[in-house]
Amino acid sequence: MSSGDPKQLLLIDDDPNLILLVKDYLEFRGYQVVTAENGQEALDVLQKETPDMIICDVMMPQMDGYSFVEHVRKDPRTSWIPVLFLSAKGQSQDRVKGLNTGADVYMVKPFEPEELVAQVESSLKQASRLIQRNDSKGLDNAPKIQVPFDVELTPTELRVVQYVARGMANREIAEELNVSQRTIESHVSNMLGKTGLHNRTELARWAIENSMA
Repeated sequence: MSSGDPKQLLLIDDDPNLILLVKDYLEFRGYQVVTAENGQEALDVLQKETPDMIICDVMMPQMDGYSFVEHVRKDPRTSWIPVLFLSAKGQSQDRVKGLNTGADVYMVKPFEPEELVAQVESSLKQASRLIQRNDSKGLDNAPKIQVPFDVELTPTELRVVQYVARGMANREIAEELNVSQRTIESHVSNMLGKTGLHNRTELARWAIENSMA
């Protein structure tokens, strides 16, 4: 880990044994760790703390990981925080759902502590690069997202990308437009194909830069 202030992690899991093990391991590696037992408790923590990263179980009582991450992504104060999902479910559709909900990394239990630390360090470096880039260039001078000049979106795609730019999850957009989540995923996928962009974040930036949102 780099020198400077220790990074603060928010660890959320309803299994006290896992919390103890992972907290010990991460603190041994130099991180500060705040813990919560479910999504609702974690939201309370976020009122007082702004961690550098969130590590979150998916299946929890009171508020599961999916609902929690949707709350995190909606709030401009926390929307930038990298989120790592921990889940006992390893099927590809579970991973896709986790990433579509707004998680940056999806790890399946049981996992090696070393792998968890590697993922945490990788995510923190990525977040730090983005912050430095925005700070050093100023948002106005940041290189614009490059897409083919003749990209044409359908009226529905335009509405979807406006919601994406507001930070809404696919499920919320589906409810707003009264269609299935699969339909929204298909629209997002089509727009990524048309624009040559890599992910929802780039789509959102492109929409904002071009005054669509």
